[in-house]
Amino acid sequence: MTEASLYLLQQIINGLTIGSTYALIAIGYTMVYGIIGMINFAHGEIYMIGSYISFIVITGLLAMGHIALPVVLFIAMLVAMLVASSYGWAIERVAYRPLRGSNRLIALISAIGMSVFLQNYVVLAQGSRDIAMAPLISGSMLEFGSLETFEVTISWMQMLIWLVTLVSMTLLTLFISRSRMGRACRACAEDLGMTNLLGIDTNRIIAMTFVIGAALAAIAGLLLGLYYGVVNPFVGFIAGLKAFTAAVLGGIGSIPGAMLGGLILGVTEALTAAYFPSEYKDVVSFGLLVLILLFRPTGILGKPEVEKV
Repeated sequence: MTEASLYLLQQIINGLTIGSTYALIAIGYTMVYGIIGMINFAHGEIYMIGSYISFIVITGLLAMGHIALPVVLFIAMLVAMLVASSYGWAIERVAYRPLRGSNRLIALISAIGMSVFLQNYVVLAQGSRDIAMAPLISGSMLEFGSLETFEVTISWMQMLIWLVTLVSMTLLTLFISRSRMGRACRACAEDLGMTNLLGIDTNRIIAMTFVIGAALAAIAGLLLGLYYGVVNPFVGFIAGLKAFTAAVLGGIGSIPGAMLGGLILGVTEALTAAYFPSEYKDVVSFGLLVLILLFRPTGILGKPEVEKV
């Protein structure tokens, strides 16, 4: 392989790594929209809180000593998922349930207010400075190419991100397709009013949707926190905006669409940063979104809404 092709392959690998975490966050947006038709703009802050909780738990457990790193990471992931899920449940109860029957614009403003509240809450609690952590997972699993031209590397951290993302997506897919609660989620997405008339507790299903989305965002917070090694109270806004873009790109309301949109967005960003000035990566990403919406307004895998009469 030539140096140019090896370099391209490396950027695709990097893009798939970031894109898989975008997909985890995007699922929270698409699940909430698929059931209640609203956008949870506080979802990015849930991701940010998950990163903070992960850093705090990891630092505390490592300070205790004599605990294996895989155990530390697993405990940090569970604690982050638990805390983030509680925040997701609280957001649904405070910012969405009282406004569910009102105009969608009111709920949108409420979600933006909750986002600002959570961001400033973390600033007051943790400060606005960056919090860094030394790399915990180093080294590469696979290296190929030529040192004289260019060497393609797949790190252990990238493999961990891919593995955790794959397991999370698989478990979510099985839950949605096989479990009783998953069937109830699909019924609510089809017709919320009729589902309620059939005796299904739709409030419980909607709250569970927020909880699941928040748990997946916390996993992404742990993975990206370990990958970049730094977190601050403002990372949730950018990551949330990128994940929302991925959800719309793939088809808002479609879980496979959120996965696909996240991967496309990650690869697009990586290739743009590799071949153009890095400042253009957001321009190209959102330009791609505009093009998709111009020619396919429902997104790549989205379906047009059917108006019931």
